[in-house]
Amino acid sequence: MTALAAAVARLWPGAPSNAVDPGWVPTKMGGPSAPDDLELGHQTQEWLAAGDDLEALTTGGYWYHRQRRQPHAAVHDEAFQDRLLQVLAEETGARIG
Repeated sequence: MTALAAAVARLWPGAPSNAVDPGWVPTKMGGPSAPDDLELGHQTQEWLAAGDDLEALTTGGYWYHRQRRQPHAAVHDEAFQDRLLQVLAEETGARIG
């Protein structure tokens, strides 16, 4: 998902596209002992979607609790992104870019 968000940001620079890591949160999937705050995950998404400060108006970021983080190096590998988009297009019939 992070590589897909980075590819969209690269191909459509005018359209904000970011990835958000909500953390390990107490949901059915995360379990009741997950240590992260469920509220912080969606607050980051809301801030990026509707925020008007300069940080929220960026694109191509990987965010965790309103802090920009460095994702895995493959995320910004354009050849990897292009291969991902090709495979997704073959599977779905929808092309990006």
